[in-house]
Amino acid sequence: MATARSKPAPKTHAALAAYDPADMQRVAQGRHFDPSTILGLQQHQALDSLLLFQPAAENLRVLTDAGWQAMQRIEESDFFHWQGSPKICGKHPLIEQHSKDGACFRYRDAYSFPPDIDPQQLAHFNHGTLWQAHDLLGVRMMERDGVQGTRFTVWAPNAERVSVVGDFNHWDGRQLPMINLGNSGIWYLFVPGILAGEVYKFEILNGAQLVIKSDPYGRAFEHRPATASKVLPPSSHRWCDTEWMNKRQQCSANWLENALSIYEVHLGSWRRDHHNAPLTYRQLADSLIPYVTQMGFTHIQLMPISEYPYDASWGYQVSGYFAPTSRYGSADDLKYFIDRCHQHEIGVLLDWVPAHFPKDSHALAQFDGTALYEHEDPRKGEHRDWGTLIFNYGRTEVKNFLLSSAYMWLHEFHIDGLRVDAVASMLYLDYSRKDDDWVPNIHGGNENLEAVEFLRTLNTVLHRECPGALVIAEESTSWPQVSRPVYLGGLGFSMKWNMGWMNDTLNYFAKEPVHRAFHHERLTFSQIYAYRENFVLPLSHDEVVHGKGSILNKMPGDPWQKFANVRLLYTYLFSHPGKKLLFMGNEFAQGAEWQFDRALDWQVLDFPLQQGVQRLVSDLNRLYRGDRPLHQYDFEQRGFEWLDCHDHNQSVLSFIRRSADDFTLVVLNFTPVPRHGYRIGVPEPGLYTEVLNSDSVYYEGSNVNNGESIQSQAQAWMGHPCSLSLSVPPLAGLIIKKRLA
Repeated sequence: MATARSKPAPKTHAALAAYDPADMQRVAQGRHFDPSTILGLQQHQALDSLLLFQPAAENLRVLTDAGWQAMQRIEESDFFHWQGSPKICGKHPLIEQHSKDGACFRYRDAYSFPPDIDPQQLAHFNHGTLWQAHDLLGVRMMERDGVQGTRFTVWAPNAERVSVVGDFNHWDGRQLPMINLGNSGIWYLFVPGILAGEVYKFEILNGAQLVIKSDPYGRAFEHRPATASKVLPPSSHRWCDTEWMNKRQQCSANWLENALSIYEVHLGSWRRDHHNAPLTYRQLADSLIPYVTQMGFTHIQLMPISEYPYDASWGYQVSGYFAPTSRYGSADDLKYFIDRCHQHEIGVLLDWVPAHFPKDSHALAQFDGTALYEHEDPRKGEHRDWGTLIFNYGRTEVKNFLLSSAYMWLHEFHIDGLRVDAVASMLYLDYSRKDDDWVPNIHGGNENLEAVEFLRTLNTVLHRECPGALVIAEESTSWPQVSRPVYLGGLGFSMKWNMGWMNDTLNYFAKEPVHRAFHHERLTFSQIYAYRENFVLPLSHDEVVHGKGSILNKMPGDPWQKFANVRLLYTYLFSHPGKKLLFMGNEFAQGAEWQFDRALDWQVLDFPLQQGVQRLVSDLNRLYRGDRPLHQYDFEQRGFEWLDCHDHNQSVLSFIRRSADDFTLVVLNFTPVPRHGYRIGVPEPGLYTEVLNSDSVYYEGSNVNNGESIQSQAQAWMGHPCSLSLSVPPLAGLIIKKRLA
């Protein structure tokens, strides 16, 4: 039986005696583990010896002391060799290549630049303590010995060979194979002449598997559907937000007592241009910032803008954890947007997704031919519901990857905080799994101990290194102490989304008012647990997608009642303890469910009822920010006192919000029936006034009100020495303050 034979090794002669023919054959086949031992400039018998492998070359010349000298092609191969005198100029040979396609160009030999990586960095990387790994891995334009080029580094510990590929080498992985840096699992190559804008990938060989991957630490990517990474030049942006950043750091000790009102935005569908294309980061700076300022929000929260391949994932299936998506512009364009936000006193939060990543073949999945970033066992490494993979949080290099991504956004992009997506799915090994489809931890429990440790490390590092920045958990279970410090046994998040409040509240509001008396506890229950965590009250994108309908269309009744209910809901939101979040479009009661691929229905603002809701939200924001009782003690029991939580027959709630030296009264009527002569207790005698009435004609309400002032009466009520007799408007909220003398 005939057997296949390898291509014969190149013929040798005296000048090549120092080279192992088997090594040369492995290079030619693209299977050499460390090509730097054979390629490039070597010293053989006290003479310069230069060996290059260039399949695209017709002939090569090298610059010597005596001028350009032709290199000898080794017969029956694509190797070119030079040895002898005159001496090659410099320690980085200059090569002139005449290609088979007629092109002629010059370049420096990449293998004459030895790795310049600090061994301590490699050690920290492997020990999981290099949370600035993005400075080590990925690409960096740099100058070495007066030569401009780009340094490539990638972690692929199970690879047999890794090459840099791109247009510059015809995507031929046999060229530019990288240098292996030993037990670190990192591969390295400095390639002279590769500058900003070049696209590249890594070709990775593992046994019979050959994969081509984009850079996990890539700082820029091609515009979808292309997937190659791009060499990014050093940033040219000059920050002008020093005052904001200093204030952020100074406020790091008392952010708990500050107002926080978040406008959640999907950049691709907030507005679109007249060609129905999404606005760029710079266009958004000119339009979104003035709008957010007008509406009075303190922060913008961006749905994920780390590079992602699939539009319909809304950014939640990330493939580039270190790059802003090219959909809206460059990294410097994004920095310009954030800088402008800060100059207008608006913070910027970023939705960040460490819970899972997509299976796209160009990205992290099976990166070096093995389950490198994910678990091999799908019972631990795959989200069945989402069709995505789960990070291996117990692997130190994976922890570095995620920690570095989080730190980079806060440090380099001046992001003011992260909203960490899907934390519950990280914490539980059996999250959304059948009984036989998960693996218990070492104690037999369902807690993901590696994820818990990762989250604690994440929060410890970010709060230490970026004082004043927030880390907010989207966590939907009763896991204890999510927003309590790590040193007290907590996970260390700044805040946690209050999904229980959101679900109970929307469930209550969806009921016809006549039935609300039987569900009063859905509104009062939140006070049982309101201070166990530092809560954000979210009316987010999740509530207006997948057939759930808009906030407006969740409401019962005729059109007037629907809008009155929305105004009442927002008054309740802004007066309830906890920080605030509204998804875009909610603030003007868009009637249609949100669609990621088209702009919000701004045209509905031609109608008075939508205008009224928008004006109310703007006024609520300003009242919430300016009135300390409405925000100082959001996370403490002393900031809240029930006046009456038992009036289920009339579906009315009344309570006091307190600060250190002031108080505010809130009365909410959840039925369409005005309540005249409704009495509430007050702590002090005097004149009171409505500072906000969601039924005001200004908001397109029925204008039931209490006039310019309300005199207290010396009638003890609800445990207080005085009381007020009020006209409480239908489906509306009153916010009342004592008038200053």
